[in-house]
Amino acid sequence: MQILTPDWPAPAQVRACSTTRLGGVSEGPYASLNLGDHVGDDPARVALNRDRLEVHLDLPASPRWLRQVHGCDILAPGAGHSGAEADGAIAATPDEVCVVMTADCLPILICDERGQEVAAVHAGWRGLANGVVDRALMAMAAEAGRLLAWLGPAIGPSAFEVGVEVRDQFIAADPGAAAAFRPSGDRWLADIFTLARLRLGRLGVERVYGGGDCTYSQPERFFSYRRDGVTGRMASLIWIATQ
Repeated sequence: MQILTPDWPAPAQVRACSTTRLGGVSEGPYASLNLGDHVGDDPARVALNRDRLEVHLDLPASPRWLRQVHGCDILAPGAGHSGAEADGAIAATPDEVCVVMTADCLPILICDERGQEVAAVHAGWRGLANGVVDRALMAMAAEAGRLLAWLGPAIGPSAFEVGVEVRDQFIAADPGAAAAFRPSGDRWLADIFTLARLRLGRLGVERVYGGGDCTYSQPERFFSYRRDGVTGRMASLIWIATQ
């Protein structure tokens, strides 16, 4: 199983990672470590992939898998179980594992500098533009200046083509967002990593790491919905380990 580990100065008790598509039992367009149970894959294979992931990571509990809807709802610490409709989750105890699934959208993992609070956020362009990161930070106890964020694999700036309405929405909220777009015919190529860094910076999070792993351009490593249509999902997880 190939796992990506954030290169960031998080406290020792904070554990975080993103999966790749390698190391599971799913077949066809879902090969092989598909963790999404909503994309048409064999449910038994998805369940086995999730079980294997829990064992491989030695998780303190099963992740709180979300039903993501490109919205802005954030699951509070201790609230709900797998299947809750939300696009992010927060944990403040060692027995809660936050997880978001992606296949081009941007996973953002967050922790406070003391390692007492963590969060996982699913940030597609809609969620990012509509305030999913804002909602997550508002729901966290720590002030933004005490937080660290890591940007996981997402569609890169050479592949993420959007319409002018997407660009206009971001620039209306922050004129500096124009730097995250470059023309591509009558459309625009968007840099979701830069858009996330700008939003986090505006909210007061200055320590932002990661970014740059393009899901679209690396079919051997990552699932990509925009590239393949029918495909699996990767997971980005964060939790507090018992020391």
